[in-house]
Amino acid sequence: MQTQTIFAPSTAIGGAIALIRVSGPLCPNIAAAVFDRDITATPRVLRFVRILGEGTVLDDGMACFFPGTKTYTGEPMLEISCHGGSQTVARILHRLGQTGARPAEPGEFTKRAFLNGKMDLSEAEAVMDVVSARAEQSLKAALEQLHGTLSRRIEAIEELLLDALSAIDAAVDYPEEMEEDVSAALPESLQTAEERIDALLLEGQQGRPLREGVYVALIGRPNVGKSSLLNALLGAERAIVTDLPGTTRDTLDEQTAFFGVPVRLVDTAGIRQGGDQVEQIGIHRAHEALSRADVVLLLIDGTGDLTAEDRQLLALTENKPRLVLRTKGDLIQAPEAFGELTISARTGEGLTELQRRIVDLSGAREGAILTNRRHIYALEQAKKALSLGRAAGELTLIATDIREALHHLGAITGRDVDGEVIDRIFARFCVGK
Repeated sequence: MQTQTIFAPSTAIGGAIALIRVSGPLCPNIAAAVFDRDITATPRVLRFVRILGEGTVLDDGMACFFPGTKTYTGEPMLEISCHGGSQTVARILHRLGQTGARPAEPGEFTKRAFLNGKMDLSEAEAVMDVVSARAEQSLKAALEQLHGTLSRRIEAIEELLLDALSAIDAAVDYPEEMEEDVSAALPESLQTAEERIDALLLEGQQGRPLREGVYVALIGRPNVGKSSLLNALLGAERAIVTDLPGTTRDTLDEQTAFFGVPVRLVDTAGIRQGGDQVEQIGIHRAHEALSRADVVLLLIDGTGDLTAEDRQLLALTENKPRLVLRTKGDLIQAPEAFGELTISARTGEGLTELQRRIVDLSGAREGAILTNRRHIYALEQAKKALSLGRAAGELTLIATDIREALHHLGAITGRDVDGEVIDRIFARFCVGK
């Protein structure tokens, strides 16, 4: 348990109601100092209170006291519900500061929960993923991780490796009786562990878009309908649409969701030769968006023939996950000669199918629980260590590689992780969480 008591608002200031959290050993003393009645006698019961300043009433509200270690942070806590006006909240926070508590750092409540053993590090990271989830499938993945699904799968791999390590230690101590049997059984144990890591890494490929969003770049020459498509997919007029070529001179980045998967749609400047200096900067940024894209939508005007610029863009994007779209489907009269899908931003033709294909092409999968790049990197390092172990001949060398793999697995759950890594993780949290 931490020695200092912390406080912070846990809701946005300025709404009808604000929630303020307090955590630490001074909570009973603070309750006695700032409330007009004793709420510690009835723990875990929400009580009406007057919140007191020095000789004045700051607000009427509700408060609840949580004693002992069976709390979110693993230490005594107070939760105060008050009116959400900025002046009211500021006065109450100032009053809490007078009682010996200090303002909480970003993520410090969840950091204390981790340090006090209420959750492991992967579960703690999932708390922020739940808060920041932008789509249904993202939320489902974050909740699965918060509920320990990933932790249990990591622990199962750790148990397998710890059993192998114990067997090696025994074989080193009693080589005549055990070395041959242990050496024969090790390859299968290490292979099983590696296969389980491979399964998680596959989920990482499928789950990362759920956390970060599928980056979709709309690419094409000027006036093929990129901005119109962006507006149609968003259901809002976010991009300027005119008949003049070169209207879009910078990237326009908007967030939405398709079939529960978060998506970042990036409208780009039309790629062509020529144009003024400003347009050339926009074209350069279009190429940058293309290089970063998880999925490329290459738009080609369906009312005309392929141009030299279209062919150049087809060649430029051929090694990217892409969909070639025939735009202006409501105006097309000739038979379809190119493209994978005909769409119309004006009538909505093909847009639902386009959304489905974007999700399919991204590889995002419902039910994937591994979404965090840090976790993916740790698993890759653990797999590398096990691969070295399988190739090593001596039991002592294999044991060293197994311990290295366990170190990387422990970095996911927080069992074996550097303090600076912990600080960086929680620094990304919002204050009050």
